Amino acid sequence: MTFLWMLEGIRNPFLDKLMQFVTYFGQELIVIAVICTFYWCVDKRFAYLLGFTYFTAGLGVQALKITFRIPRPWILDPGFQAVDSAVEGATGYSFPSGHTQSATCLFFPLSLYVSRIQVKVLCVLAFLLIGFSRMYLGCHTPKDVFVSMGLSLVVALVIWKFQAVLLDDTRHLKLIAAVLVCLSLATAAYSLFLRSNGTIETKYAMDCCKAAGAGFGFSVGWYVERTKLDFDTRTGSIKTQVQKLFAGLIGALLIKEGFSMIFGGSILSKMCEYFILVLWVIVIYPYLFQRILPKWIP
Repeated sequence: MTFLWMLEGIRNPFLDKLMQFVTYFGQELIVIAVICTFYWCVDKRFAYLLGFTYFTAGLGVQALKITFRIPRPWILDPGFQAVDSAVEGATGYSFPSGHTQSATCLFFPLSLYVSRIQVKVLCVLAFLLIGFSRMYLGCHTPKDVFVSMGLSLVVALVIWKFQAVLLDDTRHLKLIAAVLVCLSLATAAYSLFLRSNGTIETKYAMDCCKAAGAGFGFSVGWYVERTKLDFDTRTGSIKTQVQKLFAGLIGALLIKEGFSMIFGGSILSKMCEYFILVLWVIVIYPYLFQRILPKWIP
């Protein structure tokens, strides 16, 4: 908390708004939008690498959150106050940082993917600055940020090293999908067990189950796409690519906002929502734009 108190002492309206803007790039919405852009329009293989990194590390972070159950800084120290604009988005337990995990799982693989050294440096600075913004805003302690960043870096490096096995070798598709399914379901079961015995509240179990639903959807979608669909990102002109991306994101937004309106906000509903949302990204929409949309979009 000492470091957070020091940062509180340098806060001012300009830095508050700047750090709130920076931290936005660690939200799941940004990560999913980037993955969709690569997956539908640019480089499907790299999008899969991002997906494996993001969903695997996300399951790990959520499991750690409900295992250690460390409150937010303003609960640890009632005299401490976070920046007001950041409190609403700070859901769940504090340790480890979900925003830092998202940012690291996006920008670190990007730094390995790009060739220009200037862009590599910018990518590294991006996830470091997002991690710092979480501390400046008062939402996380240094331990929350550094553990999340370290876990995400390890996961990213392991997946990068073994990417040929995950992304190119077709001999182990069932095994890889089964492992990710088991990890997802185990995370959901663990959170529901802790909820059932009163260890955690429903809202904390729900965050875990959303991550589990997304991981489950990714594993199933990845297997189906690799074995049945194998779509091509190339669809002609830049205009067509932009239309394809825009239509797909609108569809994802409708699922994200409309599912709860129809089926409610229960844990099972949220888990299904994220499962279907990821399936939309990986299988359903690619099938539509490969088989149907070419008839509509020139």
